[in-house]
Amino acid sequence: MTSHVERRLSSLGLELPPDWEPRGQFLPFRKDGTTVYLSGQICEWAGEVTHVGPVADTPQAIETAQQAAKICALNLIYRLRQACDGDLDRVDVILRLGGFVNCLSGFPSSPAVINGATEVFVALFGQEGWHARTAVGVSGLPGNASVEVDAVVRLKS
Repeated sequence: MTSHVERRLSSLGLELPPDWEPRGQFLPFRKDGTTVYLSGQICEWAGEVTHVGPVADTPQAIETAQQAAKICALNLIYRLRQACDGDLDRVDVILRLGGFVNCLSGFPSSPAVINGATEVFVALFGQEGWHARTAVGVSGLPGNASVEVDAVVRLKS
């Protein structure tokens, strides 16, 4: 059975990534009651980093980094589906996203980059996809990825 969320994903021309091995020793998610804490996901597809940093402060580079953030969001949703036992319709609300942009000191556009991830969650979950958020610049990420995003999600009881 395919969830409404997965049908919406398909109608948007998006797909979830193939499974991959984490780059470190950690859980991809941890559940506490109805709250799911999703570990940070980089812009990685089939085990390969798709966009490397640092992100430059140009319109084209920011647009490219937004695409990287969308890949991070799809990776998060893949792990969220695992946390929901395969049923993304169990998601009640996206509580928070944390966004990290690999950039040089003084980079002012981290929020614009992380908008790429926000757009995926809002497109898939509607009003329940809106979330609290941080967007910060950092000097490096795993695999020299340009973007990493983590999330906190509440499931329906």
